[in-house]
Amino acid sequence: MSTVDYAIGKIVWHEDEETTAQTFLFFLQKVAAEYPTGKIVMVLDNARIHHAKLLQPFLNEMKGRLELIFLPPYSPQLNIVEGLWKWLKSDIINNVFYNSVAEIRKNVKSFMQEIMKRPMAIIDRLCVRM
Repeated sequence: MSTVDYAIGKIVWHEDEETTAQTFLFFLQKVAAEYPTGKIVMVLDNARIHHAKLLQPFLNEMKGRLELIFLPPYSPQLNIVEGLWKWLKSDIINNVFYNSVAEIRKNVKSFMQEIMKRPMAIIDRLCVRM
C-alpha cells in the first residue's frame, strides 16, 4: 500500500503479506502519523478493504482531517499510485527471476528506499506539474 504526496514527492508505503481491512487500517494510521497536522485527502480505488466497516471508528475519529475520495471503477489511469507500481515493476519485477519471495521483498524495499531519497524524481515521473 502506498500514497504519493504529489506536492512534495513524499511516499508513505507499507508492505504486508496480506491485504486486509486490518492492514489498510494500519496503513491509514501510518499516513495520519506521517502527517500529524492539516487535512489529508487520499484518492483510492474501490477495493472492498477501502470500504470495510472496520475502518469506520478511525474514519469517524479523523472526520474533517482525513477525506477518502473514490475513483470511478476501471480508472487506474487517474490514480498516481498506479504509476508508482508501474515504475516499480519495470525496474524490479519485469524480466527478472527471483528464487524467493523474500528476495523480491528485499528488492522492493531497496527500490522504495532509494526513490524516496529523490522526491523531485518522484514528482517528475509521477505527477503533473501545474
